Amino acid sequence: MTATPPAAGASWRIGFDAKRIVRNRTGLGAYGRTLVNDLSLSAPAGTELLLYAPDAGHDDLRSQMAVGPTMRFVYPDGRWPKWWWRSRGIVDQLRRDGVGLFHGLSGELPVGLRRAGIPGVVTIHDLIFMRHPEYYHWIDAQIYAAKFRATCREASRIIAISECTKRDVMELGGVASDRITVVYQSCNPRFGLPLGADAAAEVSRRLGLPRRYVLSVGSIEERKNVLLLLRALPLLPSDVSLVVVGRHTPYADRVLSEARRMGLAHRVILLHGVADADLQAVYQQAEVFAYPSRYEGFGIPIIEAVFSRLPVVACTGSCLEEAGGPHCLYVAPDDAEGMARAIAAMLHGAPERQQRIERSLDYVQRFRGRDVAAQVADVYAQLMEENGR
Repeated sequence: MTATPPAAGASWRIGFDAKRIVRNRTGLGAYGRTLVNDLSLSAPAGTELLLYAPDAGHDDLRSQMAVGPTMRFVYPDGRWPKWWWRSRGIVDQLRRDGVGLFHGLSGELPVGLRRAGIPGVVTIHDLIFMRHPEYYHWIDAQIYAAKFRATCREASRIIAISECTKRDVMELGGVASDRITVVYQSCNPRFGLPLGADAAAEVSRRLGLPRRYVLSVGSIEERKNVLLLLRALPLLPSDVSLVVVGRHTPYADRVLSEARRMGLAHRVILLHGVADADLQAVYQQAEVFAYPSRYEGFGIPIIEAVFSRLPVVACTGSCLEEAGGPHCLYVAPDDAEGMARAIAAMLHGAPERQQRIERSLDYVQRFRGRDVAAQVADVYAQLMEENGR
């Protein structure tokens, strides 16, 4: 069965899995919000963007979407439980709505999409659950791997967010190279806009930010390797603190316990549930951004940091060099002394600090939202042409 054409006056209806758009404040949610908003600015006249979400989610996240004549949210029709609707039941609704292409923004596509004749695009962010299953509960890793394999069967085209992720999809999913297109992520353009001094100071007071700090952003879990930064901290000037923004996990408790054991608790701040509007100020008042993750699919916080005019230190071993470019510094994920040296080389007053910032800014222009959206739109156009649409 094929999808019915869109209503008169519309070029095409493109559907999106919008669960993370309305529920996730960073990561997958930020990817979806930025991409779809950018697509709405560059899509051909008459194109409709339909955001399929299991519920309304968070008001502040939903309100970030440019809803209007060309973009609207669609919710379950009430016939299915939310989880079943998102994984299977949504296909009937897509067909009734005349959706000509569906994009799974967070690594999943509903079962039955191909059989319904609806071309499917999926963005694969990473396959860490297969490459490093030790960071997951055994059953979770098995479920994620099964969903990945099912998604590969449903997908007409796969978007990988880095060359590293493309290699993983080919190796671990057995997917041919010509079915995969690498399109890097973009970040919200607000990170490149300087905040006023009063607004920044207000956020600093409210969150209790120190005067000088190294910043890290991301879920505080073992793979993110925050303990490396803690072990580097005693080798840095005593007035430099560590601020980590991310979801609280048991690993966060380990970090705090180790900080107390090392006598560094007064120099370590872990922030959870930071409002999306405050994150810009947290970035812009930091001195260095450090991303010690052992494995990533891309590393969007690095892009956010560079746009915020921060020098970046990250770890080798996955794709972070792709995100940051050659003018950031990279160290092995177990080298605390190397991390301390790299951070020290990026502190205020360090030689070449400003040159590294400027050159990194030049490098990340390739991740500008409109350019990324244009590349994704090209994937859609090729797929529609192949399907005679």
